[in-house]
Amino acid sequence: MSKTLHRPETQLLIELLRDTRVAAGLTQAQLSEQLGRGQSFASDVERGQRRLDLVQLRDWCEVAGATLPNLVRDFEQRVEAANKPAKRARAVRARRP
Repeated sequence: MSKTLHRPETQLLIELLRDTRVAAGLTQAQLSEQLGRGQSFASDVERGQRRLDLVQLRDWCEVAGATLPNLVRDFEQRVEAANKPAKRARAVRARRP
């Protein structure tokens, strides 16, 4: 199994976190400040330079006006949507004689 930082799902999560912040109308600096962190915190997360633990992820959601369960649901939907073309291609290859 590849390291999680290099998996496509990690990029999907980063994009979702960015989308959640933007939908809340927050800049990276504003989100970081409300989390009690330095200005670069959100930037580091959104560039994949910093990982969040579950408690930090929940805090990010709370500040951005989201909930952790909804974020996880949205993440799973994005992963499923991203995997559909790959699943379809494998199915086509499997049917070839």
